[in-house]
Amino acid sequence: MSQAVVGKKYGIEQTEVSAIQRMQRVKIARLVDDNDKKPMVGRVKGVEVTIPIVYGSISFWLGKKAAESTHKWTTYVRSATNEDLSVLVKKVVFQLHPSFEKPTRTIEAAPFELSESGWGEFEIGITIYFHPDVGEKPLELFHHLKLYADDESIPQTTKKPVVVESYDEIVLSEPMEASFGRLRNHPVARVTGNPSSPLVLPAAGESSLDRKGRDTKDHALVQWFMKHSEAEDLNLLTTARQQVWAAAAKLKKELGSLENEVLRIKATTH
Repeated sequence: MSQAVVGKKYGIEQTEVSAIQRMQRVKIARLVDDNDKKPMVGRVKGVEVTIPIVYGSISFWLGKKAAESTHKWTTYVRSATNEDLSVLVKKVVFQLHPSFEKPTRTIEAAPFELSESGWGEFEIGITIYFHPDVGEKPLELFHHLKLYADDESIPQTTKKPVVVESYDEIVLSEPMEASFGRLRNHPVARVTGNPSSPLVLPAAGESSLDRKGRDTKDHALVQWFMKHSEAEDLNLLTTARQQVWAAAAKLKKELGSLENEVLRIKATTH
């Protein structure tokens, strides 16, 4: 059975841009009942696609002269490497506090974000909807909007925001062929494993120029985005996953040899 899994989130509050990061990935199996099982036809066996994402908020204090709204803030879902997420994500729905006008906000184009102003902290519901050819259910996340630093001794300033982000990895195990053809060479994704059978896939998708404006590399707030994964960490993770895939392929080959030997023995005893 294929599984879409997401890493266990960890939130990191930041009043300084730099912070010590720790990656952790906990696989959560998708619950599937007998009436909701997806056919394996059209899936790429032996392959796993990982898309690192970040979701969070950046809030600026508006100063002592601010009236009812003390802060302006932006909440978002972005690629951990600031690539274009719309290759995977169709839309993102943000559920704000009921006191906001139209608290349910749907963002149907990248970058997936919204900006508001207010005075209170609350939990934001985030639902990520994938393109139909991804073949996965929506992913629900939650983010606590923070306007004030935990350390009350730090004076408020209009120049440096409070940044809170969480890192996750969306993992598509045995992805659909249609979406794999689009994701396999896209910089937003990491692909591990090898297809168990030859594939006829569509040509590679857009160029970097086509993605311009939908990524967040030149975002107005990019200087405040947190660095969640250093190159060394990514290389270690990729190497480890490749070793797992190699070991699994070796075991599969050995199992096939044993099965052939059993069949040969049965044939000689009859």
